[in-house]
Amino acid sequence: MGGDGATTAGQAPRASADEGQGGWHGLAADLAGDRQMFRVSWGKAMMWIFLLSDTFIFGSFLTGYMSVRIAATTPWPNPSEVFALTIAGQHLPLILIAVMTFVLITSSGTMALAVNYAYRRERGRCAALMMATAAFGALFVGMQAFEWSKLIAEGVRPWGNPMGAAQFGASFFMITGFHGMHVTAGVIYLLVVARRVLAGRYESTGNYDIVEIAGLYWHFVDLVWVFIFALFYLW
Repeated sequence: MGGDGATTAGQAPRASADEGQGGWHGLAADLAGDRQMFRVSWGKAMMWIFLLSDTFIFGSFLTGYMSVRIAATTPWPNPSEVFALTIAGQHLPLILIAVMTFVLITSSGTMALAVNYAYRRERGRCAALMMATAAFGALFVGMQAFEWSKLIAEGVRPWGNPMGAAQFGASFFMITGFHGMHVTAGVIYLLVVARRVLAGRYESTGNYDIVEIAGLYWHFVDLVWVFIFALFYLW
């Protein structure tokens, strides 16, 4: 009995010390130190959670678009005509959209290469490829601005559309505008991270997870565009 009591008494301080390192203080320390959770860094885990929530938002927008288009009583504008350009006397349907898609998909390739060079600790090439990715993103936003200005000049508004169903304008500006905001934010994000990589901010620790985290965001933006392209421009 006495031995058991002594053992219990001796173990109590150890249990208290373990408890002192846990709880909210331990969680805050893990977050501050970018500790790993389930073999994934906190930064990467938080980015996945953000992307999951963003998936729900884009999914709701695209589902709403499909519902509105199916329920529309007025004929829906033909995307091949609405988004066509006349170049050198040739009527080219969806040519601008095809170029925009090519640019964004190419940017995914440069971003993947940037992540590869980051983990090889070749920061010069990593930063250059991240800047190239940001340049592709800026080019995409520029072409999207041209697309918007063309439709606005033709009378398309969020509340009306001379080409057919009035819901077309609201759906187009809401969905492409929300995606364009994500691309713009991604361009700024990539430039900030590239500048830090080039300055050698992560060289001492060798922890280039931030480049991969930025890549996750950029690949998500590209993937969302594939769904927008399929449902909005090809349907």
